[in-house]
Amino acid sequence: MSLINSLVSWFNTSRMHEIDFLKEHPEEVQQETLLKLLNSASGTEFGKKFDFKSVDSEKEFKNNIPLHSYEDIKPYIERLREGEINLLWPGEIKWFAKSSGTTSDKSKFIPVSYQALDECHFRGARDILAIYTNNYPETRIFSGKGLTIGGSHQVNNFNNQSFYGDLSAILLENSPFWVSFIRTPNTKIALMEKWEEKLEKAYEATLYENVTNIAGVPSWNLVFIKYILEKTGKSNLLEIWPNLELFIHGGISFLPYRGQFEKLIPSPSMNYLETYNASEGFFAIQDDPGSDSLLLMLDYGVYYEFIPLDKLDEDQPKTLSIGEVELCTNYAIVISTNGGLWRYILGDTVVFTSLYPHKIKISGRTRHFINAFGEELIVDNAENALKTACRKSHAIISEYTAGPVFMSDTSKGRHEWLIEFEKEPENMEYFTAMLDNALQSLNSDYEAKRYKSITLDPPIVRSVKKGLFYQWLKDKGKLGGQNKVPRMANNRQYLDELLEINQRL
Repeated sequence: MSLINSLVSWFNTSRMHEIDFLKEHPEEVQQETLLKLLNSASGTEFGKKFDFKSVDSEKEFKNNIPLHSYEDIKPYIERLREGEINLLWPGEIKWFAKSSGTTSDKSKFIPVSYQALDECHFRGARDILAIYTNNYPETRIFSGKGLTIGGSHQVNNFNNQSFYGDLSAILLENSPFWVSFIRTPNTKIALMEKWEEKLEKAYEATLYENVTNIAGVPSWNLVFIKYILEKTGKSNLLEIWPNLELFIHGGISFLPYRGQFEKLIPSPSMNYLETYNASEGFFAIQDDPGSDSLLLMLDYGVYYEFIPLDKLDEDQPKTLSIGEVELCTNYAIVISTNGGLWRYILGDTVVFTSLYPHKIKISGRTRHFINAFGEELIVDNAENALKTACRKSHAIISEYTAGPVFMSDTSKGRHEWLIEFEKEPENMEYFTAMLDNALQSLNSDYEAKRYKSITLDPPIVRSVKKGLFYQWLKDKGKLGGQNKVPRMANNRQYLDELLEINQRL
């Protein structure tokens, strides 16, 4: 193992120097990225329309090209799916990452070019290993295999040469051949469309493997971990895979799940590494195990702009480049990528926790919040408040969502929380009070609305039946892959659907 680690360290040395450079010179790296993107796409239909050849600065780029939503570029994507080429990015686009979305039921199909696969997504995967082995030179992850359970893919109905699926499925399908020797289960099982069948086959394929690391969305990995423990009768995962040392996670916040993972993998040597990898691109990696912030990776063929969240609703709001952002401000992310997205409003919000190097925390979604009463409660507030409430009441949460209870003629507004507990608090009133107090300490707008209950009454917390969120996703055909439980909404759609199913269970 020491020989393998030495070889890996040797290969990683030059890359770590490059990462150090982007930490120290973010503006230079981003300017170079933008000019390279413009030059590459200057001959495309989109590049000709906006005269990319004449754009030679960030200022011109922002002045010449408007901001875009998915609906703005959807006509291009539909044409790409039908086989047209050189529209948003040079050449053919064969793969489209299907995004289930967290704010609507409508699917998005994000173009994934070969450059995006190699220079962004796969480079991110390589950098995870580079950063991890740099932090843990004595790691033994290379002595065994990595467990990865992807989504599914199928042929696009518009064109037999065009494919779509979850991003995880696309990455599995396009991985280099040698990856199959260090990954389990095999691609055929990992890409099975029926989730319950996949669980059984994955269990059979991985039970006797030497799994040293796991990668994926926390919620779905937790489902599989509990499944394999139930089937084997073991009390924790180390009884099955004693050399397990790393969980690489992303897609959703890890805060609600960490307690469960630490219970099911009871080892002080277990490490957790967060990534920010979306259908649109690979964006950030947790490079410091002592911090929960993520290093923004600025040389993956993605050019970043940021809109202060309170300016987002303006008509063509002014964006800030990487050298103009400030700490502790909520920003909506705008990206231009080597997949052909141009000034695309991603829908995620981040807060910078560090500058030089530029590190972020994902704070929520631009449309994934509760602001029914002017409280502007975002997912980041919810995650941290729940963490506090769980710590003080010794509770553990599996899943949750929250939304408004609207004012009526006889009652004030309030928030309603549906929580599936792994371990319920002994006193629900105390848990609710701790949640409410924590939210007030984290969000001054919420605190103002809760002052003497003038606008908002205390929240309602409902402990729902186990398996509710799983059943809700199953009813929608969204088991597995990158499908997520929506954490917050500004309406009652999810709450009402979940409560109806909860009555049936």
